[in-house]
Amino acid sequence: MTDPINITHSKSGAKCTIYPFGATLTSCQTSSGKELLFVSRDAILDGSKAIRGGIPVCFPQFGQPDKAMPQHGFLRNNLWKEVTGGRFDDDESAGTVMELELKDVVTARGTGKWGMDTKLDAKVTYTVKIDGDGFTTTIAMENTGTEKWDFQVLLHNYFLVQDRVALDGDKCHVKGLEGYAVSDKVTGDAYVLGTDPVTIPPTIIDRVYTPPKGTLDLNLAIAAGPSKNLSLTASGDVDGAKVAVSGVVWNPQATNAKGMGDFGDDQYVDMICVEPGLLSENSFVEGGKTASFTQVVKLL
Repeated sequence: MTDPINITHSKSGAKCTIYPFGATLTSCQTSSGKELLFVSRDAILDGSKAIRGGIPVCFPQFGQPDKAMPQHGFLRNNLWKEVTGGRFDDDESAGTVMELELKDVVTARGTGKWGMDTKLDAKVTYTVKIDGDGFTTTIAMENTGTEKWDFQVLLHNYFLVQDRVALDGDKCHVKGLEGYAVSDKVTGDAYVLGTDPVTIPPTIIDRVYTPPKGTLDLNLAIAAGPSKNLSLTASGDVDGAKVAVSGVVWNPQATNAKGMGDFGDDQYVDMICVEPGLLSENSFVEGGKTASFTQVVKLL
């Protein structure tokens, strides 16, 4: 297991920590010292499994629609390398660039189309930038082979909720998903969201929000405590053509938290997952082409 990478933005004093295992951003502190990300106190950091918290990266699938491939794909379960000369620290931001080639993916490939005998190929580049107010993460997925592949990509943000008020809808909620089609993965319900903000109910919340036709970028306002308001914007493209961004909101609640060995039983009140992603089942990248996905998170 490679040691974590610690980066400080000299001009603002903002700081972040990135684990090469999974290229997982586990901490981002603004210039005011406010932490934006949640990591479970029971998270496993030895490289034996994905890190519970921060921002795990999901690719080439979200969830497990392809049962021959592990849940959320293979990026979060493998060791990434920093690009030579990838570190930067200038007036605007500081950060690093990391990459993972398919030939270096040794775990979580499964037995399906991305298995060890695959004819597919890919290189993924991940750029993390911090400034005084927040962070930007950009993932570029290049098809380095000749055969096209379909994909999903998602940034599984665990946001730290101030004062343990995740279940207080007045102080913890998500706005900006009004009019999106909702797929509730817990109840099986499907509906269009009205004008109310999304809050955490008394039971587990695990919902996918698909934008209405014509809406491409995701623009959210997240309340993560009484004095902690965030903005999240996300956009994506395939070979330069913009594609629609979906959103996911997740919190395990008490019952499910107790069933996860790497999640503190009482920590569900400390976090909310708000996750942007390109989740269309019809996104393909031709050989030699690239898809890109960017999110920007700011403390307001």
